[in-house]
Amino acid sequence: GFPPQAINTFVKKLGLTGALTQLDPLMLEACVRDELNLTAGRVMAVLSPLKVIVVNSEEKLPYSATVPDIPGQEASHDVSINNTFYIDRSDFRTTADKDYRRLSTDQTVGLKHVGMVAAVVKVDHDPRGEISELHVKLTKLNDTNKPRAFIQWVSNYVVAEVREYSRLFNHRCPEDPEEVPGGFLTDVNTASLKTHSAYLESRVSGSTEHTSYQFERIGYYTVDQDSTSGKLVFNNTVSLREDSGKS
Repeated sequence: GFPPQAINTFVKKLGLTGALTQLDPLMLEACVRDELNLTAGRVMAVLSPLKVIVVNSEEKLPYSATVPDIPGQEASHDVSINNTFYIDRSDFRTTADKDYRRLSTDQTVGLKHVGMVAAVVKVDHDPRGEISELHVKLTKLNDTNKPRAFIQWVSNYVVAEVREYSRLFNHRCPEDPEEVPGGFLTDVNTASLKTHSAYLESRVSGSTEHTSYQFERIGYYTVDQDSTSGKLVFNNTVSLREDSGKS
């Protein structure tokens, strides 16, 4: 998923030297991030879906809004929220501490692009005690109910396999015998690949190999060659920023 323009930019920044040098991969990732910020269409995606049912809404549902494909450019697409939508499980906690900014039973959250604020009315659990769905009421965003954060969501969605990659090795220099006495093969991060059955905006349907998107609040992703007409596969290219932690 690394665009050639980003690789060219990276090479230009290196300069020319006869000395043996060691480069941090973060330098290349920064060039990729800068390029995709200008070229990758935006979509909302939920990697670990949690069902949300609307029990009351000030806006008539379904409700649609027009969103730029890429901020600052003319192309756009519509997003529509229905009586049932999905958020990421990481965006809900039963109770919120002072540092947590997203949805909880005692804290509202904004829904990106549609100007609505969600408040939890009820939490349902499955037989194992896991949270199975939320019941919420939606109010129009105004000066008196501004939430601490806005999150992505999906209503009309397609299911896709999303592959998340972390560092292949546990140490920065796995070939350094002082850091890794047993050799680089002993330093492989066995948890470097995680896969998700994710829900994505339906507009990604029919995307072709190597098409890149920004999954809002998550990172940049590219359609993999393993995709078929019945199933899209996305690879994580880079995060939105070098430190992608969010509260």
